[in-house]
Amino acid sequence: MKVHFLPADDSTCGWYHLSPARTPKPAHRGHRDARWAIIGAGFTGLAAARQLALNFPDDEIVLVEAQEVGLGPSGRNAGFAIDLPHDIGADDYIGDIETAKTTLKLNLAGQDYLRQLVKAHGINCHMEASGKYQAAVEPRGMAVLDAYRRGLDKLNQPYEMIDEAELPQHLGTHFYKKALFTPGAILVQPSALVKGLAEALPDNVTLYEWTPITQVEYGCHTRLIHSSGSINAANVILANNSFGMHFGFLKGRMLPIFTYASITRPLSLDEQIQLGGKPHWGAIPADPFGTTVRRTPDNRLLIRNSFSFNPDGRSNQKYLERFVRRHKASFALRFPMLPQVTFEYTWGGALAMARNHSGFFGQLAPNVYGALGCNGLGVTRGTITGKLLADWLHGERNELIDFLLASPGPNVNPPQPFLSAGVNFNLLWGQYRAGRES
Repeated sequence: MKVHFLPADDSTCGWYHLSPARTPKPAHRGHRDARWAIIGAGFTGLAAARQLALNFPDDEIVLVEAQEVGLGPSGRNAGFAIDLPHDIGADDYIGDIETAKTTLKLNLAGQDYLRQLVKAHGINCHMEASGKYQAAVEPRGMAVLDAYRRGLDKLNQPYEMIDEAELPQHLGTHFYKKALFTPGAILVQPSALVKGLAEALPDNVTLYEWTPITQVEYGCHTRLIHSSGSINAANVILANNSFGMHFGFLKGRMLPIFTYASITRPLSLDEQIQLGGKPHWGAIPADPFGTTVRRTPDNRLLIRNSFSFNPDGRSNQKYLERFVRRHKASFALRFPMLPQVTFEYTWGGALAMARNHSGFFGQLAPNVYGALGCNGLGVTRGTITGKLLADWLHGERNELIDFLLASPGPNVNPPQPFLSAGVNFNLLWGQYRAGRES
């Protein structure tokens, strides 16, 4: 089968350009055989490759990336490695308590694994155990915080509710009315992290970058064909999120939703004093369609908001030009004390979402496996599902693997053109309802 759509992210991702430079690995040329081939060198693919290499030390693991490591979606998110579950379909945002407890274990396992790797390999990615603020300005958002607090009480997780008068001591800005602080989140520079993970792969992993697969032949072996050759693999793992649909699996089940971010130039010392607050922090909106804000360890401010549905999974320049204006307006509302601060980079990044917020984990076809659909939790969830998939393929079973195998997976979407019409309406309506939190 032909792969009709290939990744094509914009070249203006600030995280990528501000992270340590590395020399990409050469593209694959010619023909080769391998026992294991993994498609996608983001958090999921890198974790799967690393653990397969450790579980099967005598096997050569081939990891294929269509673009360059750190340039794709794993290097474009807001950099939150989230610990807590957050079920937006539940009244208290926790839902079934046993499911929430296992989800928490999954996320914590992903965090712990990343901490170990960053420490062991000296990865410079600004990893900080800063926690996160979930901030609200509208009454609707404040009601969300109160509901989530009740859920966290049920889950017996720590938090601090911070009122309007105290918030400037934390965030500098006087914009927000209330925030719920949870201490367990980790903040990272995502492109720097994923680049560092790629540079620290075991010796029996061969990484090929700039090698987009254009055709696949499935059978007792899978033949991955690209413009300069092919790879014949006994086993294939798909770790390419919504692009897994273009490889013939989970068709019409994942939604490539793009969200957009801008990051400023570094603040001067005087501007840092004018802003005040903590030296680095991250705030997510109470309303899921609102604005995420970060102050980074290198004294920049990041604004992330606005959404688009790109069914082919590829970047579209028109959205960058449209949404940077919204970023400027959101920045001005939150940081009126910094009128001279400008954005240095603006970019978009894809989320592989499902309407039921469920990902896929397990076997897709004979000798074809996948960990797909992180639903916006790629840093922790992508990392741990990649690792656990490799453990499962090694014959291991545990509570977390069994939980993932029991997942129903992404549900079926309506057909086009109803799908695009419905998704676009919901995105527009959600952003409108977010009000001042957008």
